[in-house]
Parts: sequence; C-alpha cells; structure tokens
Amino acid sequence: MHDMPADMVTVHLCSLSEDVIVEHDEGHDRLVLKSRWGVDHVERPDTAVREALRRMELGPVVLANATDAQVDLYAVMLPALSRLSHLVVHTLGVDDLRGPLLSVFPVAQDAQFTLVWLSGERRLQLPRRVVVTMVDSGLALEAAGSPHRVVLHRPEAALVAAMLAWPITPDRASAELPLPPAMTEGIIRYLAAAGMAAPADDPAYDAS
Repeated sequence: MHDMPADMVTVHLCSLSEDVIVEHDEGHDRLVLKSRWGVDHVERPDTAVREALRRMELGPVVLANATDAQVDLYAVMLPALSRLSHLVVHTLGVDDLRGPLLSVFPVAQDAQFTLVWLSGERRLQLPRRVVVTMVDSGLALEAAGSPHRVVLHRPEAALVAAMLAWPITPDRASAELPLPPAMTEGIIRYLAAAGMAAPADDPAYDAS
C-alpha cells in the first residue's frame, strides 16, 4: 500500500442504484423514481433535492457539492434521502484520487442506512453468517436476511474487515493497522451501519 498521511480526509458519497430511473412528472410537480421495487414518488421536491437526485443518477456525489451552498443538508436533503434509502448506494472514499474504499448497496426494500457514533472501546466483530465472495470490483460481504451488500473496493477496507473476524475494539484496530485512524474508523462505521460489524458482547445481535 502507498504511504498515507495520518490526517487523510474521508469522503462520504451517495448515488442511486444502477437500476433506478428518475423521471419528472410535469403535471403533478413531482419526481418519479422507478426501480426493481416499483415506483417511488417525491412530491413537490425542493430544487436542491431535484438536482441532487439528477446527479446521483449519474454516479457517486458529495451531497454538499450537489446542492446550493445555502441549502441545509439536514433539513432538506437527508430527510428526502431517508425516505429513498432502499434506492441509495452509500460509498466511503478518501481524498487521494485512488478510488473509493467501499460501497454499501441496498438489497431489500426496507433497507435503512444510518451512520452512528461507535465507542472506541466496544468490541465488534463480523457476524458469523457473513459470506465473503470475490467480485469484479473487490470483495463482497453478504449475509442471509441482511438488507445490505457491502463491496470492499480497496485493500485498506479488506484489512479492516479482516480484523473484525475476531472481536476487537475500533481503538485497537486503529492502533494495529498501518492506516490513518480516520480511515479505519470510517470503514468500521460503514460496516456497522450495513450490519456487517456487530457488538461482540450484545445478545440482541445475532452474530451466529
């Protein structure tokens, strides 16, 4: 792997699944999104939402760059995308122009993706039901019944996932891996949001 600066910045990207087609309904002033799940509507979409979805149909974008600088992402964009979560691909990248680290794809109509803060001292691990396969764009993580499929595009993401084969805390993973801490933390957060990193000591999670 190339040497990477410790202060490397992670980048959060969003796109629409490849099968999604966005159409504008002139008569009803709404957006129509057609996908494998059927048809979704966005009624009276804000201009920023309309533009962001147009760009997301073309590929991964940074939401802040896809909308007007004056738009409040939390008030306008995130609620709209939450309702369309089953159509949105979430990608984690870094500012080194070498491509994304990983992508989380929805594979169920009830798929919800929410990044949350993780305690650096809470042990996490890959659920045992996770199956790893090789795909053209890297390694894919899948689990029966999971609403998400994760593709690890780069070796850095695969290294972090491999560390989670055994219970380990995010702090320890960051200390033991030759990666910028922000990169390791970001990868673990994405895996956790996709259900591919579960608390090792929480009986509420089925790690078997």
